[in-house]
Amino acid sequence: MLGLIDFVLLLVAADAAWNVRTMQIGIAAGPLVERVWILAGFAITTQTAMIAVGVYGPEALLSMRFAAARLLVGISLAILALAVIDFILPGQTFWRSILLYAMVIASVLLALNRLVVGNLLGTSAFRRRILVLGAGHRAERLKKLAERPESGFVISGFVNMSGIPSVLPEAVDRSTISDLSAHVASLGATEVVLALEERRNALPLKDLVRVKTAGVHVNEFSSFLERETGRVDLDTLNPSWLIFSDGFSSGRAISSVAKRGFDIVASLLLLLLTFPVIALFAIIVKLDSKGPAFFRQKRVGLYGQTFELIKLRSMRTDAEKDGAKWAEKNDVRITRVGAFIRKVRIDELPQVWTVLAGHMSFVGPRPEVPAFVEDLEDKLPYFAERHMVKPGITGWAQINYPYGASIEDSRHKLEYDLYYAKNYTPFLDLLIMLQTLRVVLWPEGAR
Repeated sequence: MLGLIDFVLLLVAADAAWNVRTMQIGIAAGPLVERVWILAGFAITTQTAMIAVGVYGPEALLSMRFAAARLLVGISLAILALAVIDFILPGQTFWRSILLYAMVIASVLLALNRLVVGNLLGTSAFRRRILVLGAGHRAERLKKLAERPESGFVISGFVNMSGIPSVLPEAVDRSTISDLSAHVASLGATEVVLALEERRNALPLKDLVRVKTAGVHVNEFSSFLERETGRVDLDTLNPSWLIFSDGFSSGRAISSVAKRGFDIVASLLLLLLTFPVIALFAIIVKLDSKGPAFFRQKRVGLYGQTFELIKLRSMRTDAEKDGAKWAEKNDVRITRVGAFIRKVRIDELPQVWTVLAGHMSFVGPRPEVPAFVEDLEDKLPYFAERHMVKPGITGWAQINYPYGASIEDSRHKLEYDLYYAKNYTPFLDLLIMLQTLRVVLWPEGAR
């Protein structure tokens, strides 16, 4: 809803800027229908930039300071993009003076939108109401998840299905409820989540059938967590759920061809545009420390096949004399120039060649060193499944979790990688690429 209102306000801001500027210079604004596509282009470009910098993240309505900072950056990027388009296609877009007015008006209108929506409605107005069947540790996890300010649901109640003492004092015993379906309706719940500690011979099938046939959505614990957190929870994952749940679709032939086509076109274009930057920093890296400008390393890719990854060298040449190891905070192996190019992600640019060669994609799980993969496959269940999709320069884990340098970090990142492999769509790829700009602008733990 916030995005839809923003889009309308962007159209209003663009048209207001047009009218103000034409009135200033004493010419007619002209019929609205003649500039409707220009107005739409302004709104689409600006909202795309806003998505890219994280304007519509979970914190969108929680902090006005957060919202204002992201709004200004997003609108500024959009104005720069529109100015470039105006230079390439003169006469087909706004005048630069109108863009300046549009930026100011849009900033005010979008900020007011957040104040109104945040104060009058808040995020709770759009949260789903759920009833949890279970009163153990799984139900307790859902309670803590619901208490987060950015949570997308509220819990209407808990039902203790086992009869044994629960860890949640507010839970109601099933024996005190004559009709569970009527109880769900009385609470106004739109979804029931099954959070039993032990499912074997304990599924309340009769209750679930009645709830389902009454038109209320019934969800399993792991599926609910996957949807709400954007990751596959390894603590509750079992093979049967992975086998029978939706995802890992084989019908991705068209999407895969489109993805590869995009990788080829985008990598060629990006190599042409960034070649001067790569060449400049290759010289700087070479002058800063002894050794080659580029770093080559074997990585594990699609179906476990190895390939050679190319990056600008950011560490000393003897960084892996004792074998590969995780990068650490304030890692002494990183050179002076290396610290900068890692922070702004310039060291990643040569990987575009690997994308063009077909070993990687722009979006996918980060490829790991073979030695790390062997160790992680022994310690983390389902780690090999992340290799069922082509590795990428950026990915779902990279935009949702800061840099990881331990087994526990790898476990968390694996949960996001499995979510991506399971739920891949071209739209998810587009979202990840847009959100990568947010990670570059606001680095979160880059090493």
